[in-house]
Amino acid sequence: MKHSNVPSWRDAFLSSPGPRSVGEAVVLALKGLCMGAADVVPGVSGGTVALITGIYDRLVRAIGSIDGQTLKHLARLDLKSALAGLHLRFLLTLFAGIGVAIISLARLMNYLLHYQPVFTWSLFFGLIGASILVVGRRVSGWWGTAGLTFILGILAALVIVNLIPFSTPENPWFIFLCGLVAICAMILPGISGAFILLILGKYEFITAALKNPFLPSNLSIILVFCCGCAVGLLGFSRLLKYLLQRYANRTLAFLTGLMTGSMWKIWPWKDVLETVVEDGKRHFVWGGNILPPRGDNAEVLSAAVLAAVGFMMVLAVERLSRAHESKSH
Repeated sequence: MKHSNVPSWRDAFLSSPGPRSVGEAVVLALKGLCMGAADVVPGVSGGTVALITGIYDRLVRAIGSIDGQTLKHLARLDLKSALAGLHLRFLLTLFAGIGVAIISLARLMNYLLHYQPVFTWSLFFGLIGASILVVGRRVSGWWGTAGLTFILGILAALVIVNLIPFSTPENPWFIFLCGLVAICAMILPGISGAFILLILGKYEFITAALKNPFLPSNLSIILVFCCGCAVGLLGFSRLLKYLLQRYANRTLAFLTGLMTGSMWKIWPWKDVLETVVEDGKRHFVWGGNILPPRGDNAEVLSAAVLAAVGFMMVLAVERLSRAHESKSH
């Protein structure tokens, strides 16, 4: 009986929507690689990259294929029925590329935040500044309810970054929450998962865990984070999709305000409260925002150039996205 069931679920898997050849699989994985790279960098959305590469609609449909019926079939170990309507081949191929990009770039980002913080935050500042402009362009009628929700978004972000300005809990429940919220960027153009982690104060913490993912302590962090991502992808992402469909203008205005208020946390120059030595390396504990140092014109100029580069990068991505949308129509 067991042997007779194997071809059925295997055939269901092979017939599910996804790449039809090795070449298509490689192309889809490369698109996932680009999405993952975008989500590691605060300010660039994986959803935006999905739009540019022409797979955004397929991504939304693939996520939507995981519904209550699918979970019921899985709970009953009815793989054939579970795989029948699931876009598993598409999701596995795409997320393989996303995973490779996140793990490979995490070490670099962790190093830059530790040893080149001003320049790294300057680039992020430009990236997120341009993202505010990109998302804000989609909002119409700023003087109505959109303007009010924009202000509410700013206030919400300022409350968050000032209540927890330097550190946030490292408990499993909070790591789970970070994954739950950050994954929504996968289907939300304009907001990156890394940006969400910055707001929640866990960007550096998660990238540090991904730097050595097979250490037992780091592996537990990654597993809890991934569980949060799974729940967010199946649950909260649907709520965001609903809000964008029913209240698109107000939702985008709120998100624009959220990014605007959170710029306070991304300011490159911060006061050093203390230094902590861990594993023979010195790490800084950052305080509040300060003005750029006087007399160090080279640092200020370099930071300004990096901010401008980040700003132009996002505008270039947005321009490619609009070009793709116009060709599609």
